[in-house]
Amino acid sequence: MELLSQLSGITLSDFSDPAFWMAVGSIILIDLILSGDNAILIAMACRNLPPELRTKGIVWGTAGAIGLRMILGALIIYLLKVPFLQAAGALLLIWIAVKLLIQENDHGDVAGPDRLWQAVKTIIIADAVMSLDNVLAVAGVSHGKPGLLWFGLLVSIPLVVYGSRLFLTLIDRFPLILYGGSGILAWSAGKMLIHDPMVFAFLKNAGLSPFLLEEKLIAAVITALVLGLGWHLNERQKKKTALEKA
Repeated sequence: MELLSQLSGITLSDFSDPAFWMAVGSIILIDLILSGDNAILIAMACRNLPPELRTKGIVWGTAGAIGLRMILGALIIYLLKVPFLQAAGALLLIWIAVKLLIQENDHGDVAGPDRLWQAVKTIIIADAVMSLDNVLAVAGVSHGKPGLLWFGLLVSIPLVVYGSRLFLTLIDRFPLILYGGSGILAWSAGKMLIHDPMVFAFLKNAGLSPFLLEEKLIAAVITALVLGLGWHLNERQKKKTALEKA
């Protein structure tokens, strides 16, 4: 019991402390707000899997993402000091946003298990980048108690799993939702890019006006570019498919 208390940072006296339960409530609220993005990401990554592999993709993708979040939670203070880390994550997220938006019609030469692990890998990488805000937010209200951080991760699991299943059903019925999901990823990438201290300092020293460095403007521009590129690639693929069938 003492070992568990030392590892988690939670003592029996915490359970009678109102501040502790306020922190628990804050973590649940944060997970409710931020888990939606992750659920959309997982649904988009699994949409091209056969029906019999979708549940496996969601479960393994969520498990891998949660495991990586635990590592991020332990290293977040050190990771934030790495130069250009957020910028690199933003560029990776932009690539994933475009990749997930492209509607691929031909999967005949790709085996089911291979596609499953491709989807799981995409989920883990993108979630690691996107979950920085989640980990930071939960770490901020956990008051240095690792146990509260672990609790937040556990709470997010059912939210993400069931949310992913819901979005998968919606994507199957309304494919245009893909553009909304990709837009969310691109918006997150734009915010991460301008939040990178090195990138912001470079652009500021380059003489850009404060208006052009606004977070929402940068995020909106990157979102528009990603959606425009995805639409262009999808239209080109449709024309190519139509010519092949003609």
